[in-house]
Amino acid sequence: RYSLFHNRLKNIEENEGGLDKFSESYKIFGVNQLPDGGIYGKEWAPGAEAVFLAGDFNGWNPFSHPYKKMEYGKWELFIPAGEDGRSPVPHGSKLKVVIRAQNGELLYRISPWARYVVRDEDKVNYDWVHWNPPQSYIHKHPSPKRLKSLRIYESHVGIASPEGKVASYKNFTYNVLPRIKDLGYNCVQLMAIMEHAYYASFGYQVTSFFAASSRYGTPDDLKEMIDVAHSMGITVLLDVVHSHASKNSEDGLNKFDGSDSCFFHSGPKGTHQLWDSRLFDYANWEVLRFLLSNLRMWIEDYRFDGFRFDGVTSMLYHHHGIGTGFSGDYNEYFGLHVDEDALCYLMLANHMIKFLHPECITIAEDVSGMPALCRPVAEGGGGFDYRLAMAIPDKWIQIIKELKDEDWNMGNIVHTLTNRRHEEKYIAYAESHDQALVGDKTLAFRLMDAEMYTNMSVLSPLTPVIDRGIQLHKMIRLITHALGGESYLNFMGNEFGHPEWLDFPRKGNNESYHYARRQFNLTEDHLLRYRFLNAFDRDMNKLEERFGWLASPQAYVSEKHESNKVIAFERAGLIFIFNFHPYQSYVDYRVVNFKYKILLDSDAAEYGGHQRLDHSTEYFSEEYCHNYRPNSLLV
Repeated sequence: RYSLFHNRLKNIEENEGGLDKFSESYKIFGVNQLPDGGIYGKEWAPGAEAVFLAGDFNGWNPFSHPYKKMEYGKWELFIPAGEDGRSPVPHGSKLKVVIRAQNGELLYRISPWARYVVRDEDKVNYDWVHWNPPQSYIHKHPSPKRLKSLRIYESHVGIASPEGKVASYKNFTYNVLPRIKDLGYNCVQLMAIMEHAYYASFGYQVTSFFAASSRYGTPDDLKEMIDVAHSMGITVLLDVVHSHASKNSEDGLNKFDGSDSCFFHSGPKGTHQLWDSRLFDYANWEVLRFLLSNLRMWIEDYRFDGFRFDGVTSMLYHHHGIGTGFSGDYNEYFGLHVDEDALCYLMLANHMIKFLHPECITIAEDVSGMPALCRPVAEGGGGFDYRLAMAIPDKWIQIIKELKDEDWNMGNIVHTLTNRRHEEKYIAYAESHDQALVGDKTLAFRLMDAEMYTNMSVLSPLTPVIDRGIQLHKMIRLITHALGGESYLNFMGNEFGHPEWLDFPRKGNNESYHYARRQFNLTEDHLLRYRFLNAFDRDMNKLEERFGWLASPQAYVSEKHESNKVIAFERAGLIFIFNFHPYQSYVDYRVVNFKYKILLDSDAAEYGGHQRLDHSTEYFSEEYCHNYRPNSLLV
């Protein structure tokens, strides 16, 4: 794998002047303003007979501005500035690339490199709009230094409001970022930013890879949002989708030059049978240029601090993970079923990012457990910094769905939370956006279900269902946070047990926005118990910020007692003790440690607990051997 990567890198250096110049192509391709006011355009359309530029600027004459054919399927256009030095293509004017296909058909396409696309309310398809404002947004604040402990707030701009509408970048900037900061998260991961024609796709059916979604505002609004996040010390990651693309041809990449291939594999190999989307040809030189330039543009133009790569499992294997289970056997990771070209692209992407912007962070969403994915490229690894610990949320769902409380297996919980390669960093999470979507249930909804509608008020009796749900919600999150990885992630709203599910407007729900929102206002009502969960999540993050357990070596688990339902472990100079027994409390319970004082207690009154412990008490250990430790104490 390293040999393939090294050969590709060498070819780029010999033929393109290096990875730096190769990945800078986003400044040339598409339609770009020249310093003298003229316009330079460049496209890759190997299947085209001829290429033209049409738009408002030439009265939509499809033939007046032809591109010149270059080598290797490239086409080039130059339009001089006007006599007064003004651009011949004004800011805000609509454009189309006109392709004459091999069969003579004229195709009106959006440039794959378009920076801004919009959709009028009365239209189905998006339009390409030339974005070249007189004064673009100027970033005022530097990016935060690379974080040792990542506490990630997974977010979607469009649903980040209690109101039933598509929320804006401005709303996120001024209403949501302060909330994220207050909750103790130091990183925000933004979903659905790359333009996608279908809102309900959650941003995973990308149509314009270089365009920030216009449904939330302008490119400058997004730049301001990222700049304000940086001013708060918040790192900003982009959820990047390079695993597939939308099948849209009118406003997407599909059949851009009239052929079945171009950016994608032709035939069945170029289509994902479950996602009904197109699959990139990662061995193609121009596809590498397109994808690598795309990453660089998001970093350098918008100042994103890194990426979470979506659908990595689909990229790594020719079977795309469909109908395939992974047991950890190494035969599953090496062989002809592995897409070495896709893996090589990921290595090139990580190498480029680390070479040009070493402070940037990359995360892999891989369910297969591909070995060395998060080891340096120089070691033959994939080059990612982190991978998602995707087995953890599945385990919590299985436990809650299938087991009685008294049947919870402490050893199995600990195994799931610690079963990772120690030299690869994992992002632990109890639930993400996947569990919030319609058809699934969040942990809070699984634990409390219909009673969330009637018994979350402090004026109503604390029923056993609500009591159990609130306590387990806190415990599950804390043990996942402290034991499950080297970083932690939470999807927006789940920190306070957001009721109901997430469902975007579509025909099946009469285009309703009722479930496509986040009811942050629930935490501000002091008569509702949501504020207890919100407060616990905040203080849990603040405690990690103080002691840094995510950046510490993995925990030492001193106890996983099946009959007592107790788990105890040490990490970052702290001892964590969890009593998962449904009805049994303990007095003088022996655990290992030296001196003990309570720092965080899920049973505290401010977190909706029963306040059964005295926080002023200090506990001292004695020379009493317990669980292979020479000292222990009673709690």
